[in-house]
Amino acid sequence: MEFYEVVRTRRSVRSYRPDPLPEDVLNRILEAFRLAPSGSNRQPTRLVLVREETARRRLADLCSGQRFVAQAPVVAVALGRNINYNRGGYMGDMSMLVDAAIAVDHLTLAARAEGVGTCWIGSFDNDAVKEMLGAPDDYNVVALTPLGYPDGETFTATADRFALDELVTEGRWSFED
Repeated sequence: MEFYEVVRTRRSVRSYRPDPLPEDVLNRILEAFRLAPSGSNRQPTRLVLVREETARRRLADLCSGQRFVAQAPVVAVALGRNINYNRGGYMGDMSMLVDAAIAVDHLTLAARAEGVGTCWIGSFDNDAVKEMLGAPDDYNVVALTPLGYPDGETFTATADRFALDELVTEGRWSFED
């Protein structure tokens, strides 16, 4: 699939078929995650794949009860290690959020290229998810996403976006908020 078509048609999918993902498809998606860049190549992001149905349902509960999370055959949980690098002079040890977001974005775009749906989940109980997964103290959950084939949803271009001139300016801030 052509890259710009992938970007144009990536959607948040909230209904999944229970069909398992072929391992070769999943591995290509995971390879895109692995290849994502990170600041100074620190690679602070780890991914836990949750396939067991009871565990997926528990994760859905920990994601503000978003039941559709458990519908997909795989839930990917991205965790970032606090790297104590003060990116930009203000981010502190949470600068790993940038690196983790890049990795998850690579994953979601690769999934779209494979016809696999995702939905970036940002509402979750960090401590409870970490405990469930046995994650160490110096890691925090950054995002979760179901991975599965959409049930009845199609990948279409997103219409509700700001115009480019509302998002981009040349040389100096000239936005009117």
